[in-house]
Amino acid sequence: MTELLWRNSFFKKTIHILGDLVYNASMKTVLVVDDSRIMRTIVKSYFSDLKIPCHYIEAVDGSEALEQLHKNPVNLVFLDWNMPRISGIDFLKHVRSMEKYKELPIIMVTSEAAKYNVIEALKQGATDYIIKPINGKLFAEKMSKIAL
Repeated sequence: MTELLWRNSFFKKTIHILGDLVYNASMKTVLVVDDSRIMRTIVKSYFSDLKIPCHYIEAVDGSEALEQLHKNPVNLVFLDWNMPRISGIDFLKHVRSMEKYKELPIIMVTSEAAKYNVIEALKQGATDYIIKPINGKLFAEKMSKIAL
């Protein structure tokens, strides 16, 4: 009897784990790249507010973001411009030079508000551009254009 209960418990746990894997496999992965932990948290909270279930990967600069991009399948990138080591615009140029990532949606989220910065980012392949501080309405509008 004890063995039967153990087997039943084992199978329930296995099914639960497999169910979690199927659920997690269907979730999209968002890479949030910003040297400010607070800004990374804000971006993730806006996803939460929109009830968009995602798995988040964080990076503090372009160099770490490239490592994460090569290690993980990513469906969307939120990218700051001004960061140490590799800037957001340099990350963008590098990623867009690789065929594998030509269609990856990349949204610049930055305090660089000058028109020439926006034009440069779009010219280099940014999918869209959000100027900090982010507001929920604008975030929702930008996300409505992205097919996750």
